[in-house]
Parts: sequence; structure tokens; C-alpha cells
Amino acid sequence: MHAVSILRIILCILLCMAAGWIGSLATRDAIPQWYAGLNKPAFSPPNWAFGVVWPILYVLMGVALAMVLSAGMDRREVLIAATVFGIQLALNAAWSLIFFGLHRIDWALVEIVVLWLAILMTAYLFYRVSTVAAALLVPYLLWVSFAIGLNAGFWRLNP
Repeated sequence: MHAVSILRIILCILLCMAAGWIGSLATRDAIPQWYAGLNKPAFSPPNWAFGVVWPILYVLMGVALAMVLSAGMDRREVLIAATVFGIQLALNAAWSLIFFGLHRIDWALVEIVVLWLAILMTAYLFYRVSTVAAALLVPYLLWVSFAIGLNAGFWRLNP
């Protein structure tokens, strides 16, 4: 790999991690207070699991983005894929702000469905540029699919 490629990968991973950090700003204070008092679905994972899963997903997302960008920023399909990726990344950070920051489980449920659709569109657009990059988004899509069920469970149990 060239130094430029490694730098691109690192920057793309840091971009994704930054989205997670933004979301964590609302999450930190809410977990021991508001979130701890919620009724949780039976299939809710322990809190530590989120701290393990999300960094892995952000790394995979960053590598996928770097692969797509490496195909050439002068290509229209790369620019479109990168733009949609940016939208879904913003939606990713927004979910935590809505759920944990605003304590709006209902709005968060709507938002996470929109996020899921944006991830699906991103994976499709990445596939058109790099099948490997698209495949790297599959765990993210699966985790957010699970998170939709989890969010719906919180909504049902905490009217």
C-alpha cells in the first residue's frame, strides 16, 4: 500500500469514529440516569456490548469509504456514493442525539429506519464501485437491523 492509501484509510476511519464521538456526547450522561430507568426488551444486550461493536463497525465503514474514494474522486459514481455515505453517517450520529439526548424513543425509531434505508442505499452505491467495500457494510446493516428491533422494543415498553 502507498502512504497516501494508508493515510486515506486512517482519515476515513477517524471520520467515522468522529460520528460515534458526536453521538456519545448525548449518550454518556443519559446511560446512568435516563436510560438506566427504562424498561428494556429481553433481547437487549449489555451496555458494554455497544462499546465493542460500534468501534469495529466504524473501522469497517472507514475502510469501505477509503476503498470507494480510492477508485477516483473524479468519477461521478464515487462522488455520489461518498455523498450518500456522508448522509448516512450524519444520520448515524443523529440517532444517539435523538434517543439519548432528547429522550425521544419514538422519533429515534423513525430516524433509525431512515438510517437503515440510507445504509442500504450506500451499500448499493458502494457495490457499483467496489464489491468488497459494499461487503464491509453488511455487518453495519445487520447491526442497525437489530437496533431497529431494539428501538421498537424500547418504544413499546416505555410509552
